Amino acid sequence: MDVNAAVAAAAAIAGVLTGVIAMLAFRWSERDQKRPTRTSLHTDPVLPPGVDTVLSVLRSSAVVLDEGDIVVKASSAAYALGLVRGGKLAVEPMLQMARDTRRDGEIRQVELDLPRRGTGRGEALAVSARVAPLGSRLVLLLVEDLTEARRIEAVRRDFVANVSHELKTPVGALSLLSEAVMDASDDPEAVQRFAGRMQIEATRLTNLVQELIDLSRVQNDDPLEDAEPVRVDELVAEAIDRCRHQAGTKQITMAAGGTADLHVWGNRGQLAAALGNLVENAVNYSPARTRVGIAARRLSAPGGDMIELAVTDQGIGITDRDKERIFERFYRVDPARSRATGGTGLGLAIVKHVVASHGGEVTVWSAEGQGSTFTLRLPEAGAARDRASQHPDPDLDDEAGTTESSPYEPLPAPEVHP
Repeated sequence: MDVNAAVAAAAAIAGVLTGVIAMLAFRWSERDQKRPTRTSLHTDPVLPPGVDTVLSVLRSSAVVLDEGDIVVKASSAAYALGLVRGGKLAVEPMLQMARDTRRDGEIRQVELDLPRRGTGRGEALAVSARVAPLGSRLVLLLVEDLTEARRIEAVRRDFVANVSHELKTPVGALSLLSEAVMDASDDPEAVQRFAGRMQIEATRLTNLVQELIDLSRVQNDDPLEDAEPVRVDELVAEAIDRCRHQAGTKQITMAAGGTADLHVWGNRGQLAAALGNLVENAVNYSPARTRVGIAARRLSAPGGDMIELAVTDQGIGITDRDKERIFERFYRVDPARSRATGGTGLGLAIVKHVVASHGGEVTVWSAEGQGSTFTLRLPEAGAARDRASQHPDPDLDDEAGTTESSPYEPLPAPEVHP
């Protein structure tokens, strides 16, 4: 009997201890859950309801500061711009703005130039900073990166300035030449000479206006809206025919190869203009009695086959410094020579925009005194190639006898450099 009582008492004591331990464990767990973590100290309990969600979807870089200038919340973009370091706002002008706003409650905005982090370049990061009070104790800082917008604005200003200068030159020349014609009305030879010069300036002005229109069109239009399979051999023939007179005057031989049974997908007019500009440049910048070659081939690529068109000349070549800028609008390697040949400085810019809008790329190889090779890579019209193989085009039968045993068919023109 005593043994049974002892066992029962021991069991009761064990049950009581287990209950006490369980209750203490529950209390400790509940206490830990309520204890503020390092993250929660700076987010939910401090920020007003909904602010955290709003800040996460803003495009601007966002930083929230408390009354001790400690960063309570910062977006990933703010860290990327280098605004926040070690839990503090690292830009002193912005920090001073936040303190002033906390003191008087007024919204402030300023534009600043900040050094770029992690780069050895001296380029500044242009930002717009706006500070506003957030509740009674917090301050909100929104920073927007204006660097790209300023760069685009600078490009536009330069473009307008260049257009104004380029238009003034031929217009001014025409005005002076017309006065000279009037003064030399009694001298038929002088009138004829001045009239010939007026015709040259008028042609130059016409070309400039047309290329400005073409550049505006390729920048604003989507060429793939009216896209179609375009035969490469037709594009090449059109480009050669466009420059035949200039080439004949300088006794430049023009040759093409490898263009049979190749099709690209895009806007025929824009593609013809781009290739024509390259061939025209090759002729204009080549010495007399040299050669210009146009070669094409098909390249395999992960996203689909590409058609490569290379225009090679034996001209004066391009320096490494100039190669980095030749696709800029109005940039000329040799301004005096460009004016003599009627160049406007827009031809290669048009080529770049056309190729980019068609999903391709343009590259250049050049060496001073050895010539240049401009290469276009454009998506192939695969469906058009399949239709051509199932329903042969009579116009292609004469070319079907040639086979490509090498990347380019043999050309009587200069070697196409890679």
